[in-house]
Amino acid sequence: MPRYAQLVMGPAGSGKSTYCCTMVQHCETVNRSVQVVNLDPAAEYFDYPVMADIRELIHVDDVMEDETLKFGPNGGLVFCMEYFANNFDWLESCLGHVEDDYILFDCPGQIELYTHLPVMKQLVDQLQQWEFRVCGVFLVDSQFMVESFKFLSGVLAALSAMVTLEIPQMNIMTKMDLLSKKAKKEIEKYLDPDTYSLIEDSTGSLTSSKFKKLTETICGLIDDYSMVRFLPFDRSDEESINIVLQHIDFSIQYGEDLDVKEPKEHEEDNVGTEDDFFQYRTTEDIDT
Repeated sequence: MPRYAQLVMGPAGSGKSTYCCTMVQHCETVNRSVQVVNLDPAAEYFDYPVMADIRELIHVDDVMEDETLKFGPNGGLVFCMEYFANNFDWLESCLGHVEDDYILFDCPGQIELYTHLPVMKQLVDQLQQWEFRVCGVFLVDSQFMVESFKFLSGVLAALSAMVTLEIPQMNIMTKMDLLSKKAKKEIEKYLDPDTYSLIEDSTGSLTSSKFKKLTETICGLIDDYSMVRFLPFDRSDEESINIVLQHIDFSIQYGEDLDVKEPKEHEEDNVGTEDDFFQYRTTEDIDT
C-alpha cells in the first residue's frame, strides 16, 4: 500500500510548525494517525512530538561554530540540508516501513531551497521511490498578503516551488484567526483573485513603463492559466482545518482504498455539503 506525505513549506514565520501542531491535534481528535518529521536544522522549539528530527543528524549551530567552514546562518542551513541529502539512509531508518503512513515534513523557511537548490527536489524523488504520495503545502502569512504587490510576491514564491518540485501543491493562507473582521473581508479577494483588477489599483504608483508592463505580464501568466489559488487556514476553526486537510487528501488520493459509501441521508435536507464531496463518492459518480 502507498504511504502519504505533506511537505510543509513556506517563508520563515509563515506558521509551518504551528500548522503541523494544529494538524496533529486535529487528527488526534478524529482518531487518525499522523506523524511529524522535523527537517529544520535551526529549529529551537516545536509543540508536537516528532518521529525524526534532523538535528540528531546535523545541527546548524555546530556548522556555524566550525572554524574551518566559517558559515553564517543561511550558509550553515544550506550546508545542513545538502549534508542531509547525502544521508537519506538516516531518514529511511527513522521512517521504517509502515503501510498507510501519513507524515508531515516540517521544512526550513529559506526560500532558496524551493527555487534553485536541488535538495528538496531530491527529497521528493527519494520519498516517491519509497512509495510515498507527496503533496506540497506552501504557507503564506495572510497578514503579509493584504497588499497587491506583496500578494504578487507570495504568488510567485508559491509558483516557483510548484514548478521546481513537480508535485501536487496546496497554497495556504495562514493566521486567518489573527485578522480583524475588516481584514478578513479584504483578504477574500486574494483567495481566488482576478490579478488584473488587483494590480490596476496599484500600477498607478509605478513610474517606469517597463516595470508596469512587466507587472501586467506576470499577472497575465498567473491569471490566464489559473496556476495559483489559496485556501484560508484558521487554526481556531475546525471546519477550516478539515477543509484544508480534505483538499490535500484528495490531491494524493488518501483513502482511495476505502469502501465506497453512499452519501448520508439528512432528515430535513438532502443537499450534500462540501465535506460530503470529499468523504463520499456515489456509485453514479463512479459509473461516469
